[in-house]
Amino acid sequence: MSYWKNDRIASAVKGENPTVLTKMKSGFAVIGDPQFLPGYCILIAYPKVKSLNDLTIKQRTDFLLDMSLIGDAITAVYNPLRVNYDILGNTDEFLHAHIFPRYEWEEEERRKYPVWLYPKENWSIEKYQFNDEKHGEMKMQLTEKLMELMKKNCMP
Repeated sequence: MSYWKNDRIASAVKGENPTVLTKMKSGFAVIGDPQFLPGYCILIAYPKVKSLNDLTIKQRTDFLLDMSLIGDAITAVYNPLRVNYDILGNTDEFLHAHIFPRYEWEEEERRKYPVWLYPKENWSIEKYQFNDEKHGEMKMQLTEKLMELMKKNCMP
């Protein structure tokens, strides 16, 4: 495992997390480790908190807006059928939101249900794991679109 995966937030703050797309008002937008659904991203809250309920109303508003802007960027770059948003916190005990594009090319029995029902190996199989060589262009396009959307929405 890459050292930055041991503390994704600290490595993002230090500029050592290669999955970071950009810093947003409420945290870091990152490209997901597995890319079996191209464009899958995560919003990691910063500063670190355990759940959405640990934030003030203003911070919650910022987090949910940032989450939706990531969905807008994914939609603009990949034109998925729809975008699914998921905040769980069952494994990693810090606030983060999964932003999953859903595609027409997915098998119907997969597309209509949560992505967590995909085979477990999809999350770890090497061919789907993010790497700059394979996914660098995607990462750049998402970053550019996200920066454009943040600027358009008057966000620092």
